[in-house]
This record gives sequence, structure tokens and C-alpha cells, in this order.
Amino acid sequence: MTNAPTSPDRTDRQIWMSVLARASAEALREHLADVPPLPAHRRLKGPDTGLVMLRGRAGGDGTAFNLMEATVTRCTVSMGEHMGHATVMGRDLAQAELAAAIDAALQNPELRDALMASVVEPLAASQDSARAETARKAEATRVNFFTMATMR
Repeated sequence: MTNAPTSPDRTDRQIWMSVLARASAEALREHLADVPPLPAHRRLKGPDTGLVMLRGRAGGDGTAFNLMEATVTRCTVSMGEHMGHATVMGRDLAQAELAAAIDAALQNPELRDALMASVVEPLAASQDSARAETARKAEATRVNFFTMATMR
């Protein structure tokens, strides 16, 4: 995957699961239109909606504290001999089930290449470009206080 975030300690599955978790159900359906239909899957658990506690650290390395609760939806499906899991932010049950089904299908070597090329890689590229655009907009508002001090 060319545009997906990579790290030596992250497996391909961790990468595609993070891309699927950030994609909307509409985006997943749109990209699935380019591949043959997924095999039938069976729900094993969920989709269930619940809360998770998000923790933070002062300064990034201080003592951990409870920041807030976030709504998440999770789902587990079975597709043949493969089991797919997904946990997504929000309450979209269809998004969680679809992401879990795609995760299960991606574990099948016969389906993986087509799904990576048509679903995961385009979604990763669009997520990367959205992240870059957000960073570009944030950079435009950055104030360099050292420069301001010398302007007086």
C-alpha cells in the first residue's frame, strides 16, 4: 500500500483495519462497487454501540487522565473460515458491519489484491489527502511568537 501510514511494528491488517475504521459506510459502498460482490457473511457479534473512555496525558508524557467518553460501534462477522472485526467511531451500524465484512474478505488471499487496489488503497489516499489539507489549513494559522517579538 503506497499511501497508507506505515510503521515497522504495524502489520498489513492493522493498516487496512485503521483505514476501514475511518471510512464512512457510503465511502465503503462506493469503493466496493468496483469489485465483485463479497461472499456472504454471518454476524457473530453486534453491531453494538457503546462508549469508550478516551485518556490523555498532560504534555504528551505526563500522568494519564480521563479526557472524555466517545461513542463507538463494533461488529464481528464470519465469512467462511475468516473472521472480521471492526470498531468505528459513532453510531453507524452499517459502517461497522461493512468494515468487518471487508476485513474478513481481505484475509482471503484470493480476494485481497482486488480489495486492496479498489477499496483500501483509494480510501487511504483520500484520507491522507484530507489529513494533509487539514495540516495545511492549520499551518496557515500558526503564529511564530519569536518572530512577533522581534517585530516590535
